[in-house]
Parts: sequence; structure tokens; C-alpha cells
Amino acid sequence: MLALFGVLIIIFSVVLGLIVLIQNPKGGGLSGSLSGFGNQLMGVKQSTDILEKGTWFFAAIVGLLCLASPAFIPTGASSSSENDRLLENAPTSAPRTNTPATTAPMPGTQQPAAVPDTN
Repeated sequence: MLALFGVLIIIFSVVLGLIVLIQNPKGGGLSGSLSGFGNQLMGVKQSTDILEKGTWFFAAIVGLLCLASPAFIPTGASSSSENDRLLENAPTSAPRTNTPATTAPMPGTQQPAAVPDTN
């Protein structure tokens, strides 16, 4: 269900973006590009009204979908993730580390040779 909300939000956001890009802040957007056809079909004034109403409509839909989608996020203890099981079985305290008193070389490593003093 959450994926459906995500897809719907993306689709409505793209449509909202296209509607906003069609508009021109000085009124020459869709009505200016259709020239005489806009006057015959629905009038210049009505085309900007429809675009403005469409902008508000799609913005409201995107807003409502964004507000409603968290209600459909699944919650519960029945998680099947391997990471969740590992976190549940992890120890609660950090293991104690023992620091050696001397710096003995690790097994399998070579001890650096002593450099003679030339002073």
C-alpha cells in the first residue's frame, strides 16, 4: 500500500510540475501559445482560471497523500530482516579487552633489527 502512495505522489507531482510550467506569471502561458484557439474554445481568462484551479487541486492531492501515507507504514514485531534478528541477539555490553603489559611481537611476525648507535 505504501508503494501505491509513492507512485501516486510521483505521478501527481509530475502533473503539478507540468501545470506550473505551462503557466506564465504574466498571463502569456497557455493562452498565449494557443493564440486564437484559446479564445474560441474557452476564452483567455478561463484558461488561466483552469490552470490555477488545477495547480491548487494537484497541490492539495499531493499534500494529502504525503500526510496520509505514514498511516500505512507497517509496524510490528514480525520483521523478517536478518539485520533485525542480529540486533536482537547482540550483547548489550561491550566485550572487555585485555591490554598486554609488554609489547611482545605477534606470532608469525619478524622482530625489527636493532640499529647500532653511531655517536
